[in-house]
Amino acid sequence: MGIIICGLVLVMGCQRNVYRFSEGSVYGTVYHVSYQSEIDYAVEIRQEMERVNRSLSMFNKNSVIARWNRGESEQVDSLFAVMYEKAREVNEVTGGAFDVTVAPLVNAWGFGFKNEKLPSDEKIDSLLQYVGMDKVQLGGERLVKLVEGVQMDASSIAKGLGVDLVAEFFDRKGVQNYMIEIGGEIRVKGESNKQRPWHIGVDKPIDDATAANRELQLVLALREGALATSGNYRRFYVVDGKKYSHTINPRTGYPVQQDILGASVYAPTCMEADAYATAFMVLGTEESKKIVLDNPHIEACFIYQNKQGEREVWMSDRLKTLVLEE
Repeated sequence: MGIIICGLVLVMGCQRNVYRFSEGSVYGTVYHVSYQSEIDYAVEIRQEMERVNRSLSMFNKNSVIARWNRGESEQVDSLFAVMYEKAREVNEVTGGAFDVTVAPLVNAWGFGFKNEKLPSDEKIDSLLQYVGMDKVQLGGERLVKLVEGVQMDASSIAKGLGVDLVAEFFDRKGVQNYMIEIGGEIRVKGESNKQRPWHIGVDKPIDDATAANRELQLVLALREGALATSGNYRRFYVVDGKKYSHTINPRTGYPVQQDILGASVYAPTCMEADAYATAFMVLGTEESKKIVLDNPHIEACFIYQNKQGEREVWMSDRLKTLVLEE
């Protein structure tokens, strides 16, 4: 995502028109928040984001999900339950392409909280028995493992949830204009400090783990909603000339080998956009198009490689109307 936020005061230094800017590190990435308010909410913004760390971070050994993964407790908190219900919904819509129980496979391929690489076919086959949303059951505040050994990885939805928590906080406080971005996952409302819609860039999918060579594919003009992008051009490794991407197909156990290079999803919430963007990387262009066209709540842009090896872009009709003309 390419985002530029500049300028702090709109009109004659009037306090109510001040746009504030907050940034920092969270979830292993960086965040940028711009909002119009006479009150500085930097502390509260951070507190909302930290709620996700306490509940869903696999790298926080005391988090709800870490303790659940280790089998120490079936007890989950309300934030975990919100994540789980949305994950289950997207899992059903995408035919299992999105699945937070993919943790054993993500770890096996070296992209999770364990540093492993290149598992054998036998290892993958043995781990598939622990993958599937049908292997867990939520009842009240207890999430029961129906199969011992099941683990969850919420990284494909947690950043989006963190964005949503800050947006919901702003909404409660009556903030009318804001932009929240965590590691490229974004939610906006109202106008920027330039008195226009928020201009949000979508990166071209260029293989570059450092993100040093970024180019924009297009720019969207947004006044509401959330945008999340998934692609395999940032997190990957190469062994013997073969690229292994961080997105794992939960149905096969292997890194995705689809035609989509980058999937951007526009939805009411960032959690939803985040989850669908991941699922579409697994499904490929044609299956993903069908889901988008059947779902009035989401729009999408797919940058993909056609059968001739050429790059093409597909966008849903409503998203086309939000593209900023050059």
